Amino acid sequence: MAVSSLTCLGRHTITGMLSSAGRQFADWTAAYRLFERARIDTGRLFGPVREEVAGLLPEGFPFIAVLDDTMAKKRGRKVKGTSWRRDPLGPKFTANFIWAQRFLQTAAILPEDGLSGRARAIPIDFAHCPSPKRPGKRAGQVEWDQYRALARAMRISAEGARSIRALRADLDACEESRDRRLLVAVDGAYTNRTVFSDIPERTCLIGRIRKDAKLFRPPQSVNTGRGRPRVYGEQIPTPEQIRADESVPWQAVKAYAAGKVHDFDVKVVGPIRWKGAGARDLSLIVIRPLAYRPTTKSRLLYRDPAYLLCSQTDLPVELVLQAYLWRWEIEVAFRDEKTLLGLGEAQVRTDPAVASVPAFVAAMYAYLHLAAALAGVRAPILPRPKWRRPKPNERCSTGHLISILRTELWGKALGIFEGFDKGPDVNTKPLKIENQAAAAVIYAQR
Repeated sequence: MAVSSLTCLGRHTITGMLSSAGRQFADWTAAYRLFERARIDTGRLFGPVREEVAGLLPEGFPFIAVLDDTMAKKRGRKVKGTSWRRDPLGPKFTANFIWAQRFLQTAAILPEDGLSGRARAIPIDFAHCPSPKRPGKRAGQVEWDQYRALARAMRISAEGARSIRALRADLDACEESRDRRLLVAVDGAYTNRTVFSDIPERTCLIGRIRKDAKLFRPPQSVNTGRGRPRVYGEQIPTPEQIRADESVPWQAVKAYAAGKVHDFDVKVVGPIRWKGAGARDLSLIVIRPLAYRPTTKSRLLYRDPAYLLCSQTDLPVELVLQAYLWRWEIEVAFRDEKTLLGLGEAQVRTDPAVASVPAFVAAMYAYLHLAAALAGVRAPILPRPKWRRPKPNERCSTGHLISILRTELWGKALGIFEGFDKGPDVNTKPLKIENQAAAAVIYAQR
């Protein structure tokens, strides 16, 4: 099942995986019971991945993790954990809703060339995060109170805080990562009181904040009389006002993003206080938008500025900026898991199955990229198709890794081939076309 989840050519359902493994004529009930009766602990599948990633990190390098949630569209109204949710890919001028499941993924960042280089997000946790069922019209006050309490406990930010605490506990239990500092980069959905007020020790949280957030200085004096001690000092300008303030100097920082190293202009203000973090000193990083041209003849355009909050004030700004820029890798992982590995396509309904099958697929995605990192595979090995231009310093994508795996598994059975660009000249007349099934199967992508 694990190998079939990576090499399946059709839909990644349970029967599709069984067919890829050649088990379509055998008893298939054991495969369904494996997930429907909770006979597999998907959480323990990610343990070796987390330990191997920690072992591959340089000496003294922090353990950087990224956290985000995603949706898996479903059609069945009886699938456990499904509900109407806001479509994140919908247009900005209206709110679209989809019938889907919600999952929370935690991924570890594995850099290739140190701090200023590209990296890969390897999943180390994948949890099903459903919402509680809303009471009916005839429900009493007690049922509504229970629903509201359960909704607060099951909201996505609370699940994110629990995932961060669990990750810190797992790192402390491993010898390779016990002494490493944990950096967690999140987006604006997790930059709130629920997450910032419950940060474990030796853990730094980096999140994006609103441009109009209210910020304060630490209190200058300590209240020695009666009453609660002061937590906030005088109010300072908002992040947007700090960006426009010419009295606050810019500083140049190099960081890797979008395929190359850029020169970023940033402003660092700290220590500050924010009501979402309580009595915790924070640092604010204001990032000036980058200029770019869509084409060589286009006019100069600018991206939006970004405002980051860091829960620790002693970290270098280069490390904080690069850790947040690497957060984009989890979006790439979501895309590959859904489009190439068919995450969410399995037709299962029960509570254990709807949670374990997507987690199993995400774990296989993690093992694929971990194996590539251990083997030192950074660039595509197979010959490129004739219509694709060569790219210098190209990263080996998930599709390339799947093609390499298919070559190693099926190459002997299908025969050795040289690729389209080195193949023999064939006559394109219908009766004289040579069979190129081997190359077609190896290069096939969904």
